[in-house]
Amino acid sequence: MARAARVLAAAGIGSARVEAELLAAYVLGVPRGRLALADDLDVDQVARLDELTRRRAGREPLQHLTGRAGFRHLELSVGPGVFVPRPETELLAGWGVEQARGRADAVVVDLCSGSGAIALAVAQELPEARVIAVERSPAALAWLRRNAAERARAGDRPIEVVEADVTAPDLLADLVGRVDVLLCNPPYVPDAVVVPPEVAGHDPAEAVFGGADGLAVIRPVVTRAAALLRPGGAFGVEHDDTHGSAVPGLLAEDGGFGAVTEHRDLAGRPRFATASRRADGQDAPIGAAWQTDSS
Repeated sequence: MARAARVLAAAGIGSARVEAELLAAYVLGVPRGRLALADDLDVDQVARLDELTRRRAGREPLQHLTGRAGFRHLELSVGPGVFVPRPETELLAGWGVEQARGRADAVVVDLCSGSGAIALAVAQELPEARVIAVERSPAALAWLRRNAAERARAGDRPIEVVEADVTAPDLLADLVGRVDVLLCNPPYVPDAVVVPPEVAGHDPAEAVFGGADGLAVIRPVVTRAAALLRPGGAFGVEHDDTHGSAVPGLLAEDGGFGAVTEHRDLAGRPRFATASRRADGQDAPIGAAWQTDSS
């Protein structure tokens, strides 16, 4: 592990020791917390650890090497073709769980679902909720359906998977005015931004980049959210850390939302915006105020 950590550190991996331990635990088939109690690696396992270390030093995502990604209380299957869920998105998922908690038969929609991280977290934590996950990418849908099946076998309430483009003006037409909580982690990085090698070389570009200003998907999602949500329903959308004013501004300008709030991640960066559908179901005057908050 010490050798692996040195190799990873030399390759610019910030959490080299942690990742070396995670790779060793994966090779040994034990949780990282039980490494001290595990048997020594045999010759074949050392060779396997060295190979995984070499690939990670080449900036292949750790989650691709292990095939798993943690998200809240879940372990999800991930790999080529699907965006690896990030810890920051757990904040948006947790916010959504709290909005739906206590509402019998809540309808929760997860747009741009990818691996299904948000949808499956909600379904696990709120077994009484009806959860719908929407994704358009065939590659991502394969991972989404795989994870949904795994969680259903584990005893979680099955989610509904819908293949659709979230920018379509008739998206989920049968749910207009009936959704209690709508969550979205869309592609939002502006096209010109240089992203880390793990992202540039492995995450699908369509799940990362959101047009010249990063808002190409968020704009139509805001409009459709206003139609899908019931009066008083809750909407949350993750965004780039440069969008701390732009996305709340879009929500305020739409006219269909109130209580527009900007939330920061644990590093203090603007991370997601939330709002509630006006309780009267009408549109507010354009230019309504919004506030900032922290998560």
